This record gives sequence, C-alpha cells and structure tokens, in this order.
Amino acid sequence: MTKTIPMPPRAEKQPRVETWHGHEKRDDYHWLKAENWQQVMQDPAVLPSKIRAFLEGENAYHEAIMADTAALQEKLFGEMKGRIKEDDSSVPAPDGPWSYYSSFVTGGQHPRYLRKARDLTGPEQMILDGNALAKGRAYFRFGGIAMSPDQRLAAWSFDGNGSEFYELKVRDVSASSDLPDLLQNTAGGATWAADGKTFFYTLQDENHRPLKTFRHRLGTAQDADVLVYAEQDTGMFTGVGKTNSEAYIVIDVHDHDTSEIRIVDAKAPEAEPRLIAPRQVGVEYDLEHWNDRFVIKTNIGGAEDYKIVTAPVANPGPENWTDLIPHRPGIFLVGFIVLKNWLVRMERENALPRSVVRDMASGAEHAIAFDEEAYSLGFGEMREYDTDVLRFTYSSMTTPSQVFDYNMRDRTRVLRKMQEIPSGHDPKAYVTRRVLAPAHDGETIPVTLLYRKEAKLDGSAPLWLYGYGSYGISLPAGFNSNILSLVDRGFIYAMAHIRGGQEKGRRWYKTGKLGQKTNTFRDFIAAGEFLAAQGFTRRGNIVAQGGSAGGMLMGAVANMAPDLFRGIVAEVPFVDVLTTMLDDTLPLTPPEWPEWGNPIADRQAYETIASYSPYDRVEAKAYPHILAVGGLTDPRVTYWEPAKWVAKLRDVKTDGNLLLLKTNMGAGHGGASGRFDRLKEVAFVYAFGLKVAGLADAA
Repeated sequence: MTKTIPMPPRAEKQPRVETWHGHEKRDDYHWLKAENWQQVMQDPAVLPSKIRAFLEGENAYHEAIMADTAALQEKLFGEMKGRIKEDDSSVPAPDGPWSYYSSFVTGGQHPRYLRKARDLTGPEQMILDGNALAKGRAYFRFGGIAMSPDQRLAAWSFDGNGSEFYELKVRDVSASSDLPDLLQNTAGGATWAADGKTFFYTLQDENHRPLKTFRHRLGTAQDADVLVYAEQDTGMFTGVGKTNSEAYIVIDVHDHDTSEIRIVDAKAPEAEPRLIAPRQVGVEYDLEHWNDRFVIKTNIGGAEDYKIVTAPVANPGPENWTDLIPHRPGIFLVGFIVLKNWLVRMERENALPRSVVRDMASGAEHAIAFDEEAYSLGFGEMREYDTDVLRFTYSSMTTPSQVFDYNMRDRTRVLRKMQEIPSGHDPKAYVTRRVLAPAHDGETIPVTLLYRKEAKLDGSAPLWLYGYGSYGISLPAGFNSNILSLVDRGFIYAMAHIRGGQEKGRRWYKTGKLGQKTNTFRDFIAAGEFLAAQGFTRRGNIVAQGGSAGGMLMGAVANMAPDLFRGIVAEVPFVDVLTTMLDDTLPLTPPEWPEWGNPIADRQAYETIASYSPYDRVEAKAYPHILAVGGLTDPRVTYWEPAKWVAKLRDVKTDGNLLLLKTNMGAGHGGASGRFDRLKEVAFVYAFGLKVAGLADAA
C-alpha cells in the first residue's frame, strides 16, 4: 500500500502594510507574532490558539516527512551518545582548601557540581545535582554558580523554560538546602562581595533587557534590594563580575562596540560605583586588577586589534593609561588573564591562536603554540589568583579535547585530561586542513576542513558547510565528535571563517557588518564555489548549516545562490532582520543597531537591510531543500521569524524540494536542555542533511 504524503500547512495571509522612508513594506504573516509575546516567554501555555495550531501543524508535517529516517535518527543518536563518556568529570580546579569540579552520571542529562578536599582525598561533597533539580521539569538549564568567599554558600540560578529569565537561589552547601532568598527574572549570575553576606546581580526587565544592577543582602526579600546602577540607554546592556584578584566588583555597560565600566571595592559593597572611563562610541575596554594598578584591554586611540594598558587604581582615567602591550596591526588580542605574578594573553594571527605568558616583574615573555594546521586553544577553569599554573585546553578537528596544566615558571606542561571517546576514535583516519578561498574583492577566506583519509577529492563527495559570520564571533577549529557521524558517511565537513567574525582580526569583523554586511554572504558563497572548484565537492551538492545570525546567513545565501546548495539547515534563524530592527520593543533590537544599523532613524540603514533581509528577499524561484528550526520561548530569535519565513517560502517557491519547520514548543534559543535530548535534535538535523544528500542509507 502506497503511503500518502501529507500536504504541507498553508498559513493564512493577513496583509500588513507600512511605509518607512518612502518605501512600502508588506508583511502577510505578521500575525504569527503573538501580541502577548512577553507572556509567552514566561508561560508558553498562553500562546494564542491560532498560532499554536499553525506551529503544531508544521511540526506534524515535518514528523510525517521525516518518518522514513526514524531508524537513521536512532542510529545517529546511538553513535553520538556512544562517543560520550557518560560518567565523565571535569579536571578539579583548586580554590583554597577545596577543589571544585563537575560530573555526569551514567544516564544523567544534567551536570552535578561537587568539591573535594584540595588534595582530592576524602569524600566528595555535593553542591548541586542538576538531575535532581530537573526532576519533573520539561526544561531545566543551569545559569551561573558562584561560591561565597568563605566557600560556605553557592549562589546559583536556573532557567525553567528556555526564555533565559533565571531564578536565583542560595545553597547552604553543608546543609544541602537553599536559604529563603529567592530572586526572580535575573540575568543568571551573582557576584559576591568580600563579606560573604552581600552579592550583586543584574535584573532582566519585561522586555528581557539587563539594564539594572542590584545589591542583595542575605535574609532580605528581593523588593528590598538596593539599585546600584541603572542604564538609561536601552541599546546598552549591563553585567556584573569581579576581578581575578577579587578586590573589585566590576559593573560593565556595553553593546557590540562601546563599553563603560564602574567598580566597587569588594570590601565596601555599599560604596558608590566609581567610573573608570566615560563611554565613547566605538571605544571598548575590559579591566583586571594587579597590585596598585588596573590592567586594561582596549581599542582606544585607533588600536583596531586591541592593546593592553595599565592605569593607577587611585586615578584610572584614560589620561593615565600607559601602554603595556602595544597595538600590533594584524595580531588580534582575543583576551587576557591577570594573576598575582603573571599576565597571560590569548592572541590570534592569520586565524591561528596562541597564548603568550608575561612575567609581570621582569616583563619577559614566551609563547605557547602548536603545530597542527588548524586548532583551537582556550583558557581552562582557574579559580585562584596566586598561582604559577596556567590551565588551558587544546583540540583540533581530529584531536579530542585535552586539558593541560602549564607551569609558567619552569615552562613544563602536564596533560590532566584527554577527552575519552568510548566507542573509539583514530585521529589518523582523518585529515584536517586549512585552505584559503578567494573572495570577490581579493580577500582570502580561511576554511577548515575535515574528511576521512580515504576520501576521493574528485568532486563526487557531498560537502557540509558551516558558517556564522556576525558579532565578531570566531569559529574555533576544535573537536566535535558529532561531526564524525557525517564524515564517516561520506560528507566532507568544512567551516568557512567568513567576514563578520574575527578570525583575521577586528578588521575582518568590521568589514562584515553594517553597510558591508553582504561581504559575509558573498564570502560564504565564495567558499562553497572554491571548494567545488578544488574537487572537494561539486556545485549543487552542498548542505549548508548555520544558527541564529548564522541562520540569517543561511536565508541570505539561499536567496542569492540557491543552485549552489543541495540543502539548507537554518537553526533559530534570524531571517526577519528588517522587521525586527524596526521593532524597538523586542529584547535585542536597540543593542543590535550597531551591528546592523538603525532602520528606524536611518534611511540608508533601512535600504541596506532591506537589500539582504532573507524574509523580505524571498521570491518566486527554485530553492534548495530547507529545514528551519525554532524555539517557542526563544528571546534572542523569536519563534515567529522562522515561522514567517517558511510560510512565505511555501507560498511563492517554485520547486518541489522539502521545506520543513520544526518548532520546539518547550525550549528556547539553545534547544533542548538535557545533553541526550540535545543529541536527538542534532540527529534530526543530520538525518535531514543525509536524506537530501542521498546518504540516508549509508552505514
């Protein structure tokens, strides 16, 4: 009996026409945005029934279409789960009399946070058990966890529905119970003052904007908390942290290219915050503390790739900033750590990272680098200020993650942990490469590749091409065991390090934003065309994947070069860029204007965004196979963006290719919260890609 293929849902058209800067803007599917969207973020049950019916209809459709991959999805899930050491633990991080670590138990979805005596003798002490806390909840994700200075209390938070409104509590570790203190709608983190009775946190407003920093005293109600700082500009977000020295509370205000910092003496939590340097548009700075000076990373004075300066604690204004690590064009300063005797900076040159260690007393420096063609390097968990040991992590596309402790004084390293792959992994069976693809304007685009050693580079293989390219976020060329399920079935996997990221320095980011945003899309297309020309694949045999702003990339390239791709996977895709940037009530709109432009106030910004906004550029033509994935409680890319995009594509596209919308009705931007539930979502995405590439039957 032939199985009937269901008809896809068709969304009702309700035309909505607006005029901006003399341009008429029509939106037939604006009704998919719930008028009570703020309430939906907090309680998904209040979603209007008509919208719910559409989303559930799309879910039923994608389930029917993908039913023939059910066995494949189970196999993929089993493979990916088999590469995870289920009872894994992190490397303990010493802090005074204790060493702290996290662990998973076999079958457990969520981490547990524990500690032992510093020398790792004696029993372990449970701080928080994620599996127990998540019991009975459809969604649970830890936020921040901060130990009090006396290490008796843990301020911890969790998100209960994916909307990223965090509930903050305080755990008495020895009693294994929470104090009465309960704070709602926080940004997730807490920063303790030195007295161990006071902490600072940031509150999210009704539009999900962290604009206010409060001080909480243990034993008091949230409505008695003291407002320490309130930001008036809704385009700037606030956060709170502490210097590594633990001497200062740091209240930072920032958008994507401007920042401002205030400090509070951790021993005087009720003191008024002290401004370090007033904000200047386009000037950023981060701060650490060392002896009687602040150590500051900044781009002031045209230091595009950043430099490090110092300033006296007593008078830290910019007029007293003195270069410690001067600006070096082309060497991008990613980040830095200040310890009692050391400054360690992470920098990137030609898309490859390295760590540089500086003796603060002598000024002597040395670098830690590796020889692979492409790799990922990062700082590990370090909880102590007075230490000579730097913890860092290393991996590559073929090499599982490794954790090293490096003695900066005698320059020796100890491997503390290597990621275990229980089902087995032979790095020698794979090849990782870094190639440079020519862009349309003479630039070269780094592309990282992974494939099996026996792969034939004759154009016959399908290629999985991943990209992001926004906010200066760089894609690390690190190990991801999930990808092996694609590569082992014949895919060549590639990451395109396109403009909008910072792989080649701050300029790489600046030339992929605002009026130059189309460089991001053209770079991705150029990378795909180059890989086809070099025999890694052929045109029309590429499955492209991106999420969030990378999902916007997916929508843009689907419009610009549909014949280049076999399939498009757009996860939580920011595809309705123009409409979102015109709505200043949405959580991220004002802070995003420095990235995309403000189309409300600026005609040129409106026209630029309109020229590439994926939803607005959909037209009657053939498109690749498309899978869009959204989350109902997502505050970053709201559920209606992929829903509207799919509705419009369904109405006008001229091909018979698959077009699927999968909305997680109980999660937000990050998808499912449990580690295994998340793997099932990855398996679904991979099954879609394998299906459209004709590899669904591959072993």
